[in-house]
Parts: sequence; C-alpha cells; structure tokens
Amino acid sequence: MSKRKLSRQQQWRVEKVQAERAQRAEKRDVQDAEKLAAGEYGAEQPGRVVAHFGRTLEVRNSDNEPVRCHLRANLDGLVTGDRVIWRAGQEGSGVVVAREERDSVLKRPDARGLLKPVAANIDQLLIVFAVEPAPHANLIDRYLVAAEATGIAPVLVLNKTDLLPEDGGELGKLLERYRDLGYPVVRTTTATDTGLDELRSQLEGRTSVFVGQSGVGKSSLIDLLLPDENLRIGALSEDSRKGTHTTTTARLYTMSRADVADGDVIDSPGIREFGLVHLNEQEVTDGFIEFHDYIGYCRFRDCRHRNEPGCALLAAVEAGKIHPARFASYRRILDSLEG
Repeated sequence: MSKRKLSRQQQWRVEKVQAERAQRAEKRDVQDAEKLAAGEYGAEQPGRVVAHFGRTLEVRNSDNEPVRCHLRANLDGLVTGDRVIWRAGQEGSGVVVAREERDSVLKRPDARGLLKPVAANIDQLLIVFAVEPAPHANLIDRYLVAAEATGIAPVLVLNKTDLLPEDGGELGKLLERYRDLGYPVVRTTTATDTGLDELRSQLEGRTSVFVGQSGVGKSSLIDLLLPDENLRIGALSEDSRKGTHTTTTARLYTMSRADVADGDVIDSPGIREFGLVHLNEQEVTDGFIEFHDYIGYCRFRDCRHRNEPGCALLAAVEAGKIHPARFASYRRILDSLEG
C-alpha cells in the first residue's frame, strides 16, 4: 500500500513540529553545557539504562538505585541495557553525557521494515516454550534462526515440565536432538519449589531476554524470578490453549542477589516474539548451525539446496549427518518467506 500524500498545509505542520522539537532539544543542550561548565553537575560515573521514556531515561547507578536522567541532544538511539556515562544534577536527577561501546545489540524491524535497536548488551536469549501450548519443532527452529542472526547465544527453556510424561515423551526426544546440536536446554516448572533452580543457575552473571510465543509462561517465570516487581500475568485460555500478551513496559530488571548473583532480565512485548521477514535466504541457512560444515561445498556456487546435483547439504542429510526433520523445517521456513 502506497503512503498517503500530505497536503502542503499538513507537510508544513509536520515540519513546524519537528523544528520546534529540534529547537527545544538544542535549548536544553545549551543549558546542559552551561550547567556542566558551571560545575552544577557532579563527576562522570557509569550507569545502565533501565527504561526509556522519550528524551528521558531511568538509569541504574553503581549502587543499583534508579536515577531519572535526560539525554544530551547528540545522544539519540539509546535503548534499554545500554551502558552509559552520566552526571548527577540537582534534586536527584542527572544527565547522560555518553554511551559506552555495546557488546551486543538486539534489533527488530520497525513499521517501515527497517532494523531498529531495541535492547543492548545482552548475553543470552532464552527461548521459552512449554508443554502447553504444544510446541512445534518448526516454531523452535524459527526462534533459533532468528537468535542466530542476532549473534546472541540462544538457550532453550522448556516450561511446565510437570505436565510431561515420566519418560519425557516425544517432546523429551526433541529436546535431546537440540542438546546434541550444542544448544543449552533448561527445564522449568512453577509447580514445585525447586522447579526454577536450573534456570536461576543459567541466569547468573548474565543479562538475559526472554522470547517465545504467547502463553508459554514467560511473564510467570519472570514474576517468580522477580518477586518484588509487579508483572501482570495473563491466563491461558482453556478453549484455545493459547496465551495473550500481558507485559506492557520495556524494562531491565535486576534479580535478587540471594537467588541469582549478578543477573539481569530485559522484558518487553516488542522483543518477546521474533519474525524472520527481515532475513534473506543465506541468513536463514546460516541459522542452522549443523549446516556450517557443509556450506560452500556444493558443486554449484548458486546451489539453493533443493534438488541440485552435488548439493553438500542434501548429501549430509542422506548420510545421516543432518537430521531430515531439521532439513525439512529449513525448507518450510524458506518457502514461507518466499510466499
């Protein structure tokens, strides 16, 4: 659908609003510079962005206390998780003067399809799925491909394991297949006192983001990990066995040191579910880690791994080195993107 063309008057209004915003930002920047020169702000100190509210940030200081700060005009693009340099002002406020280099950045396509940073300095993506709603291997593969494209380590988290049969059933076998590929697999349940012990161990010393489809219990897990925070939890529909989105605010949470040492969680409805529409065919192929040993060894350089002679991936499938179900899942993902 083509964009609606603005009238001259509408275009003038848009430009006028943008100019006024730029003037206000420039005026505040001048005021900040004057205050900095006059010594009205304290010494530079490190902090981390906890939440973002337009030109205002909540920054966690070195004592793990929140400080409301505003941005210098030349510091657009800060996101939750960014490590920053800030200076304390009067009445408990502050100003962010610099952003430190990012270790990693999680990007999502915006309404125009352009990739936009939504969180930074993440150590792992926890891909949560559950016994109910029943997961499909292709859905898990989609999340893994999306995670691999970010360059952030994925971890599979199976929730509601109290609903599994004693022998683990087919889902247990599926988990072992991913474990054999080298992916960490964590089992959790909120039904027992010890059901989160393995997850807490995985979270120690790391900044994590929970992703996964609705209804798998992401907010329930975070609520138990952060008993002092108020996260709204949605009920699982008895009819559809599908959940609904309930978490509404992008935020970095610090877990209790008594339970998890130096663990942070970023939770936001904008990053909990992943799409693949922004990935090309090669990026999807690279997202299947067991393909790496065979990529580049096909007879033809433009091989699309369908039925071409001399395809190294097809040969690996026939030799049992690549699981046929994973290869079929790979083909389904590509077909869905082409459709």
